[in-house]
Amino acid sequence: MNADAESQDRGLTMLLALLERGDPGAEPLARSMRDMDPSNGELARLHGVALLSQRRNDEAIAALRIATQLAPDAIAGWLNMAVAARTAGDLALAGRALDEAGRIDPGNPHVFDQLGSLRRAQGDLDGARAAYEEALALRPNMNTALNLGAVELALGLCDAAGSRAAAMAVEPHAPAPAFLLLAQAHAARRDFNAAWLACTQGLARHPDDLQLHHQAGLVAEERGDHERAAQHYRNAVAKDGSNVRLVAQLQFVERQCCDWRNVRSRSTWLREQLALGRAGIAPFAFLAEPATPAEQRYCAELAARDLVATRPRRSLDGTQRPRRPTEAPMRVGVLSAGFHEHATALLATPMLEALAADRTLALRLYALSPDDGGPYRRRIAACAPLLDASELTDAALTERIRSDALDVLVDVEGWCGGGRPQLVASRLAPLQVLWLGFPGTGGAPWWDALIADDFVIPPERRIDYREEVACLPRCYQLADATRTIIPPPARGELGLPQHGMVYACFGQNYKLTPDWHAAFMDILRSVPNSVLWLLASHDAAHERLRAAARTAGIDPSRMVFAMRRPHGEYLGLLQHADLMLDTQPYNAHTTASDALYAGCPVLTCPGTTFAGRVAGSLNHHLGLTDCNADDRADFCRRAVDLGRDPSARASLRDRVAMARNGSVFDAEGYAHDFASLLRRLHEHRQRGMTAH
Repeated sequence: MNADAESQDRGLTMLLALLERGDPGAEPLARSMRDMDPSNGELARLHGVALLSQRRNDEAIAALRIATQLAPDAIAGWLNMAVAARTAGDLALAGRALDEAGRIDPGNPHVFDQLGSLRRAQGDLDGARAAYEEALALRPNMNTALNLGAVELALGLCDAAGSRAAAMAVEPHAPAPAFLLLAQAHAARRDFNAAWLACTQGLARHPDDLQLHHQAGLVAEERGDHERAAQHYRNAVAKDGSNVRLVAQLQFVERQCCDWRNVRSRSTWLREQLALGRAGIAPFAFLAEPATPAEQRYCAELAARDLVATRPRRSLDGTQRPRRPTEAPMRVGVLSAGFHEHATALLATPMLEALAADRTLALRLYALSPDDGGPYRRRIAACAPLLDASELTDAALTERIRSDALDVLVDVEGWCGGGRPQLVASRLAPLQVLWLGFPGTGGAPWWDALIADDFVIPPERRIDYREEVACLPRCYQLADATRTIIPPPARGELGLPQHGMVYACFGQNYKLTPDWHAAFMDILRSVPNSVLWLLASHDAAHERLRAAARTAGIDPSRMVFAMRRPHGEYLGLLQHADLMLDTQPYNAHTTASDALYAGCPVLTCPGTTFAGRVAGSLNHHLGLTDCNADDRADFCRRAVDLGRDPSARASLRDRVAMARNGSVFDAEGYAHDFASLLRRLHEHRQRGMTAH
């Protein structure tokens, strides 16, 4: 062997070693070797691989084009080209490269493996599954098995994915993705204890794996353990502090923990990332940030773009559906994860019962949550045909809803947890309406209208909403006026003063911000013998709230926590509250209507966003506008004045009692207005489709 050949062999050995360990020095070495031997197809290929490892996709494709021209029968070049093209988003080029690879070696497992990845990128999950299965049959490989399991999970085949992951997880050197897939499969079946076990087993072997920490955080949240969730998210963020999704999830769970050390600076950072167009912030969690309506719209729009980028959707052309006679009932479907003992059911059940009695409508209900056997699920199921879709795959549920040939789909969840926006994105009905659950714009073209009222979305703010804003003539939020209020224990048994002022704030922790907590402390300071009554969550959060009170110069014993209890008993507790103090930027919603139903006034400070104006809308439509403060200072002044004036409180409570006859608690009237609004939207949609 001559010296030049020996030098080239040494260079090639070094290049392969650099590529194997992902060393950035591989690219300049490959480039210099190509310069010395420009007709060498293998060197061009290796240079393309080095460029691809640096995410220089266009340059990688250019190098691989030359490689395949120099060595058209070398399968490796075509396989690398397929990867580079898929990474760059050029799926057509990736397909052509795989066709060439298949021509060279039709039975090569790498061809089927890459074909599976291509089909997955194209949204053809069934095709991806078949290709991965063929690749595994030709050559057992753990990475291929993991890819197949991920596709099975995406198809809703949780048992298959879980079994595949479990078989890999028992291997002595099982990789972290095997445990991740196992945890995700258990979580998809809502077996969060098994999912937690898979996470802990995986982290015992791979303690630094970012994805496992992320998944452990998600599972811990589902188990209601926000402190553990926060720690796992912190571990993940420590490894990738620029990951918007991770930082946003940490922000929301730390709000749940009342851990406010970093929420202000992190909120600023998240809004900066949003302004840069970086997706990853959950639209629902973003409602708790001090954002403008325009920022909330952009957050939702980015989430929608991210969703369709990974889940190609098929549109439903109205001409594909059989035309119904004009006199036939309008077919209305309602899709919700709240058809059980849930805020949605507490609000909407009487209206759904009244809506079902309207013979001009044909109502269909789709429950995304399992049957809890409770009274609300029974009432809802009795009023209209209800499909328990909690275990149906997206594909199966899409087919079922489309077979019902709806005229209107009412999506209760939107971006709320438990919702399936990917289903609605596939266009299940000609008219799709967002209502009740998500208090903001969906930011996506598949929601045609958002049901609101003129208070939560004033006319001048409609520009900040992607959908048509369709307003009811009453508060968009209704309440069940048939609920039983169970008389509460005596104040003393609940830790409340017998005669002192009781300010309540029964919203979830993430709604209570440090600024509003400070305002509440100012109110307590000005009203002797008063207490702040909060809904119990967990000990660490309670201690942080007490510490914040102590720092503000307030005796922590004036912070009282109400244990959670059945709904009728919870309503009874509210009869001991003299005044409900609301929060910003996210108001009390169901909690506000619960308080008013139980006879407790709600003092609020309407903001600029939908989520920050709901309590104000309730007060507005019930004639209690003097409970809507102009700003935080006015809020504190009104709270203090009421705290010092028992006769003013008594007069206000009398007015709240009379308001129980108001429009918020009129289910039949609400159903009439709701049906009329749906008809108007549907007729408008029909005219628009006819015009086209």
